[in-house]
Amino acid sequence: MIPRYSPKDVAALFSDENRFDTMLEVELLAAEGLAAEGVLPKDEVAKLRSRRPVIDAAFVKEVDERELITNHDTAAFVDLVQAKIGMPEGAWIHYGLTSSDVVDTALCHTITRAMDIVITEATALRDALTARAKESVDMPITGRTHGMHAEPTTYGAKFALFALQVQRDIERAKNARTAIAVGKLSGAVGTYSNIDPKVEAYVCEKLGLTPVPATQVIARDRHAEVLYACAALGTSMEQFALEVRHLARTEVGEASEPFGKGQKGSSAMPHKRNPVLSERLCGLARVLRGYLQAGLEDVALWHERDISHSSVERIVMPDALQLTVYMLRKATGLASGLVLNPERALENLNVNSLGLVFSQSVLLALVDSGMSRDDAYRIVQAAASKAGETRTNFRDIIEADPAVKLSKEVIANAFDAQRLLAHRARFVDALTWAK
Repeated sequence: MIPRYSPKDVAALFSDENRFDTMLEVELLAAEGLAAEGVLPKDEVAKLRSRRPVIDAAFVKEVDERELITNHDTAAFVDLVQAKIGMPEGAWIHYGLTSSDVVDTALCHTITRAMDIVITEATALRDALTARAKESVDMPITGRTHGMHAEPTTYGAKFALFALQVQRDIERAKNARTAIAVGKLSGAVGTYSNIDPKVEAYVCEKLGLTPVPATQVIARDRHAEVLYACAALGTSMEQFALEVRHLARTEVGEASEPFGKGQKGSSAMPHKRNPVLSERLCGLARVLRGYLQAGLEDVALWHERDISHSSVERIVMPDALQLTVYMLRKATGLASGLVLNPERALENLNVNSLGLVFSQSVLLALVDSGMSRDDAYRIVQAAASKAGETRTNFRDIIEADPAVKLSKEVIANAFDAQRLLAHRARFVDALTWAK
């Protein structure tokens, strides 16, 4: 991932230094597990720990240089670790293991830690949306379907629905974390041919993972589930950002992104305050969905394994998790800082809509008066068309229409936005985590 979209805490998890350090910990824990089963002397395990090499940039460089000879990065890693620990104790490193035992278990441990950050940041986004929902649930705004004026809703209803969606994403992320928090140390094709299952259990327990049956590799549907959780979060953020973009349009003007002191919206036009962050989130969501496609392609491997997934994962897993956290932090800032314009929203609702948002209320009032639905629909439809064509207020046309035999009180009730929003509290009541 390019530095622009790389949160340092997540990037550090996927650094070569952390990758080799985690692999080394798996190797040392495996040795401890072997000692517990009496396969190697316990005092030699203590020596392994005491001689544990420091995993730094210099170590990574040495592995890279060794790989030029082995053409196998894990073999190069094992060779270097054994050399630094020294013999005879170093011979116990990688005893009974295959490369994927170490690589897969270490990768799952790293992804699990990254998913903890994802869940934390997704919760922050949900809470930011929740706070905005509670503060703006009584602020009317024009609801739109097909991009056209429909009926009144509230800002708070919009925020609440986004918060509920992110909460579902959090549940998906938690499930994905459970799915990926696994490990395997079962040998070349997963049959424990040269290592006792108790060693696997020991290592996984120390790492906070669950041992699972596997071939040579852990099943890749687990990794795909993580990528789906990231893509789902990205799509939810895109949906929120797209709403911001629409509400920020000049013709609408009902919300806008926060605009910092000294910020420039355009290099050419000083008046511009473009929704650039929202547009960025929409664009990056596409990237996350692309990573999911790659992850799904990784699930089907030949027999007990092939290596076609490996090169893909080295790119998509770190990138997807870094990008997801980056987007979540930006989306949380957008949700918290979004500038609402309730006065413009009321103007659009009451004036610019010509009152057409109340057409269903008039229709139902006519039905209640005894008119057939089709007759009532035709009357209201004709009045609405006339209002749009002549730019006349819809209520004035209804009140002047001799076919509309409704009292002033009934008409006033039909055009009462508060009546239509009487149940708006239900949206924030659904945010049960905020109680």
